[in-house]
Amino acid sequence: MKRAKSFENHDVDTPGRALQGQNAYERLFDEISSGSLRPGTRLTETEIAARLAISRTPVREAIRRLEADGLVVHQPRTGAVVRSLDYPEIMELYEMRTVLEGTAARLAARAASPVELEELRAINQEMAAATDDSAALVRLNRQFHTRLLDAARNRFLLKSMASVKMTLMILGPSSMEAPERARQALQEHSTLLDALVARDGAAAETAMRDHMEHAQLTRLRMLRQSDTGDRP
Repeated sequence: MKRAKSFENHDVDTPGRALQGQNAYERLFDEISSGSLRPGTRLTETEIAARLAISRTPVREAIRRLEADGLVVHQPRTGAVVRSLDYPEIMELYEMRTVLEGTAARLAARAASPVELEELRAINQEMAAATDDSAALVRLNRQFHTRLLDAARNRFLLKSMASVKMTLMILGPSSMEAPERARQALQEHSTLLDALVARDGAAAETAMRDHMEHAQLTRLRMLRQSDTGDRP
């Protein structure tokens, strides 16, 4: 009987263990997206478990989920490491993001409701009032782009963009954390909003493509400075 009880305790997934696994996943996900865990960083189960004060099992499950997300890869003789993107991959990633978000802007110019357009303008105004708060700028900028994608009314576009967003997490801090980029983005959002309100799909797509290209240039500069140990 004791042997059977031991078997149950170790093999049955409990709510507590599931919660620990979710918490470990969210913690590691946040550390990757914030840049605390940089590309190439080895993820050691024992170190993470000790740091999070949990057992190794939920850590192992969290790492597997991150592998499924494409944020972590398994390397021979090394184990799990945070995935790195080389230069061609970064260029391809932003190229796809530019296509998808440009298309979203064009579709939103046709499909967005007046309420959605007003919400987009309100978010941009909140961003203008938060120029000294980088965390708020990043959060509001993500809201702006999420609302725009929703306004495009295309579920397949949303699914494709979700994959791109996940991979962008590997690059760490948002380009909106660069002060000059934040000021530039506000104006670019305003230009985009004018095109959306005018229901000019071509102008909206052009504005979004310009917006994405400037974000890409800022991102590449941040990565160069990070590689040389300078601050962006």
